[in-house]
Formats: sequence, C-alpha cells, structure tokens
Amino acid sequence: MVARRRWTAGEFRRLFVEHPLIWHVARRLVWLAEDGGEGRADDGAEAVAFRVAEDRTFADAADDEVSLPESARVGIPHPLELGGAVQAWSALFADYLILQPFPQLGREVHTLTEAERAARRLARFEGAALAPGAVFALEQRGWRRGDPMDAGIQHSMYRAVPRGLYVNVHLNPGLDIGMASGQRLEAIWVEDRPETGDGCAREGFRPIGDLDPVTASEVLGELARATS
Repeated sequence: MVARRRWTAGEFRRLFVEHPLIWHVARRLVWLAEDGGEGRADDGAEAVAFRVAEDRTFADAADDEVSLPESARVGIPHPLELGGAVQAWSALFADYLILQPFPQLGREVHTLTEAERAARRLARFEGAALAPGAVFALEQRGWRRGDPMDAGIQHSMYRAVPRGLYVNVHLNPGLDIGMASGQRLEAIWVEDRPETGDGCAREGFRPIGDLDPVTASEVLGELARATS
C-alpha cells in the first residue's frame, strides 16, 4: 500500500484470489483497480475500489458486483486514494465483521500545510528528540542510515520514496555504531539523492510538496511516532 505497488489483473487473480491461503487475507482488504485503457496515461486512469467477496467475486462499497478488466492494474489503496468512500467501506466491513490484517481504512492520515509544501525543509520536527529505540523502529519502516564518518559516527538517515526521491534527516550528535544514544532531528529535507553524512547543504533543491500526498502522510506519521 505504502509503496503503491500494482499488479496486473491476471497476477492479482493468481497470486491473491486463487491462492488457497492468501485469499483469506485478500478478502479483508479494500482493493483498487485502475484501468487506463489502451494508450491512456496512468494519470487518466479510471479507478474502482472493490473487495473480494466470500465466493471470490468482486463487489464495491454498495455490495454491487464489480467486473475487473484484464487491462486493470490492481493495488491496495491508501485511505487518501479512497476519498469520501472510506466511511462507506468502514461501515460495510463493520457490518460483515471483517477485521483488517493491518490499518488501512482506519489508518491515520497526515497532511502538509501550504507553507510546508512550499518550503525546502520540514521544520515541523526539527529539534525534536529521537529515542534510541525510535531509530530501530524507523529502520523497520524502510529508513536507512547514512555512511559512517569520522570515528564511525552516522549523522543521517534517509528513506527512499516514489518518484526517485529521498527524505533526508540530519541527526545530532549522530549515531555511534557501537552504542545507541538519543538524537535530535536537526534538519529534514527532500532530495534526488540520499544524505550519506558527507556534509551537504542540508536543504533540498526540491520543495517538500514534491512528495505525493500518500508518501507525505506516511513520512509525517512515521516521524510523529518516532518523536512522540
């Protein structure tokens, strides 16, 4: 969901719907079929949300049957991609007593302010404390440490995100490989390359708003949890 991965209709049926075990997980999620049609760009794709019913057919939030075109690309939508339909889907899943394997419909959503979208640094978390355990939690979410510098200190973490971008964080005083210690988030920015601790300007050439809304929501949520 967070990586925005998509499968062809055939792959979706084979890997999820027809699998004897995985289909029990698949039917507890809302899916999104994007059908751009021949020659159409992804930005012009029509999207239809659906679930996998008990008989392995597909149904929408009104429980009407959905036909899945062979040209469709199927993925797990973030709540931001479902818009106003989140409430309807939540009510339907509650009626059927469907428990989701991970937070999807009830996922917390975070948004950038207009000022943050235009800025080249994310000031919201700058100066916030980061406990040693939070570093490991971020790594489990896909964040990576920068290269060790003098005395083996790692002064940065980064996260690869869609569109070939990286969210970079400069840490102070830096991570000692041999000993965990508390940190402060000194600077946060978006760039076309990862911060490896080599003393770059710590300010992106790109505005924070270059992050798509789903990625921005996830990054903001991860940093909020890490600094809470």
